Amino acid sequence: MTLDITQVYSQIEAMAGDLKSHQSDYAQKLELALTTLKSIPPQQDRLKKKIEDARATWLVAGLEEDVSLHRAAAPCPDDFVVAASDGSHIDVDRHQSTRLFLLNIGLVELQYGSKPDAELSSLPTLYFGDEMQAIRSRDGRQALIEGPLLGIKREVEECRSLADRVCCNETNLPVVGLVDGSLIMWGLVGKHYDDFVIEQLLDDGLIKQFGRFYELNRKRKAAIASYISFPRSTDVINSLRLQLCPRDPVDCDNEFCKGKFEGRECDAVGGLLDRTLFSSILADGERSAVFSSRSSIIERYGVHQVCFFYLKLDEEVARVEVPLWVADNKELLDLVHAVIVGQCHKGFGYPVSLSEAHEQAVVTGADRQQFWDLVDRVMQEGSLAVQHSLKQRSKKRKWL
Repeated sequence: MTLDITQVYSQIEAMAGDLKSHQSDYAQKLELALTTLKSIPPQQDRLKKKIEDARATWLVAGLEEDVSLHRAAAPCPDDFVVAASDGSHIDVDRHQSTRLFLLNIGLVELQYGSKPDAELSSLPTLYFGDEMQAIRSRDGRQALIEGPLLGIKREVEECRSLADRVCCNETNLPVVGLVDGSLIMWGLVGKHYDDFVIEQLLDDGLIKQFGRFYELNRKRKAAIASYISFPRSTDVINSLRLQLCPRDPVDCDNEFCKGKFEGRECDAVGGLLDRTLFSSILADGERSAVFSSRSSIIERYGVHQVCFFYLKLDEEVARVEVPLWVADNKELLDLVHAVIVGQCHKGFGYPVSLSEAHEQAVVTGADRQQFWDLVDRVMQEGSLAVQHSLKQRSKKRKWL
């Protein structure tokens, strides 16, 4: 039976009415947020210290530049390279006959200028057997790679494949490597993974790939960045909340604040998104100031700790993340800014290289079914037992 949309219609109407009733309140919050942002520059050092000392319950952005800054993109170099990667996967399915998973990484390399060129490819890899399907410690412990852990593993392989491609490029042209989503391994934040899992996926995985770009930059201009479309982050808004808080140091667990969700001074801008704030400040193609992430996991990143800025393109504000060594290098930061603006204009608002990488990586529902059918067929041809759960058999059988 399909969804009875007629029963949902009245609920959608009620939701729209509720949103409309809050429009005026939202506009007032935005006006206060803009006023607060403009008030920071003369006392930005004070706010930076307040942020450092704060015991806040939300993720607060670190201030790396004048918060009121808005800057247009510099011109792109005459000749440069953009590489991008994206991935998809087929997860372990306990109802299937065999325990395995598949990663499919899409790669794109676009060369612009006097010798334009393009390379598009995909790299599917099948993981099977005990050695390939688990992360192991030296003392014999293991964590099976599936579900959320497989998503994190895919992030690592996307960056590894991107670094492989960029490092194999034999030109001496400036190069920007792009990935979709965050450079911060949010999947590890707040989760109770063993240290050996974090070490292999983060320290020896993602951060090691950032290091390859860092080393390449010693020979030629090279940067890695991530692009987040329609972000829902509130790091900068949360910095404004600290600016509005009359207490110094800020302690969200004190008697006045603890357990309260209204009546606090900071709530006057609560509920806003960073992208809403910067949509009112930035012009098309402009970037915001650079901010630093203060996520707990960033402490492990070292020189690769994640910084970010917001970028307005047409009607959308995106979040661009870069390692600290890119943010601290004006030439590299300008290169990333210029290249992403150019890529978005070529891709109708979204970086064309990432869009093409996604097309190379995507695994459709039909692909998944064909994959599992192929697994069963090859196993049967090899005289291996093929047994599915009764639930899986039931799904394949049409009852009415």
